[in-house]
Amino acid sequence: MAKRGPSRKIVWITLWIAIAVLGLWLTWLYLKDLSFPLIQTKGIVAHQQIALFYIAMALMLIIVIPVFAMAIIVPLRYREKHAKKRYQPHWQDNRLLEFVYWGVPVIIITILGTITWYSSHSLDPFRPLDSDKTPVKIQVVALEWKWLFIYPEARVASVNEIAFPAKRPVEFEITSDAPMNSFQIPALGGQIYAMSGMRTKLHLMADKPGAHRGFTNNLSGEGYADMNFMAYSKTEKDYAAWITQAKSSRKVLDMTHYKKLASPQKGKAPVMYYGSTDPSLYDTIVDKYMGHSMEEAH
Repeated sequence: MAKRGPSRKIVWITLWIAIAVLGLWLTWLYLKDLSFPLIQTKGIVAHQQIALFYIAMALMLIIVIPVFAMAIIVPLRYREKHAKKRYQPHWQDNRLLEFVYWGVPVIIITILGTITWYSSHSLDPFRPLDSDKTPVKIQVVALEWKWLFIYPEARVASVNEIAFPAKRPVEFEITSDAPMNSFQIPALGGQIYAMSGMRTKLHLMADKPGAHRGFTNNLSGEGYADMNFMAYSKTEKDYAAWITQAKSSRKVLDMTHYKKLASPQKGKAPVMYYGSTDPSLYDTIVDKYMGHSMEEAH
């Protein structure tokens, strides 16, 4: 009697696994040659976050790879018409297998949990970064559908563009005067929500000069797709020149002009600079959701 080959089911399982592996490999080849910020990190926080991702991935693959291998081996070895194996219907105890089944996942979860717990504290967005340099403070306001950046120390502001020195900490203080949004610069790491009436913080630092795309990943209305900005990490000299350029603008960001800026608009908002700002503007934006109107504050 002729031997029967693997069942059609086994062939399909093997085929789908091969397609999945091939797809992952091709995806990696595609992404590694792109400027993909989640992989090609450019900030101290992003480096730590991607390292945590790789460690978690490696630990999980310790389970995933054997499971995929067993999905092929077990059906082949224990199929009904196996020619060289004797049928043994009675289950037998195996202490080694029991340890593998329960021990290995427990060990992996313990290691992963410990690393995650430590990282959740070391990467706390409110925690200032260790540096001997004074941080640059930037106040961020999410609007419909644009980003307003206020530099309280330089008394300038910009829309949909920020600049800061490379290798120097940046302290973002974030709020919203619109529906809840999410502030993120993936290449530098971190993500935090911008909410009305609340102040959140995010500390980042770029490794070297460059251009980094920032955006919101929280659906917030009609103009959500256009709510992105550019973040430029510069040398100290170029950063000073950028501040000088912003100060040369004749636009003044006071309460009157802010109300006009904060009104919703369609399409991508252009980059704008304000050479002078009201020093109490950011506090007023936050406080108006605490029961104080803008008129009362002024």
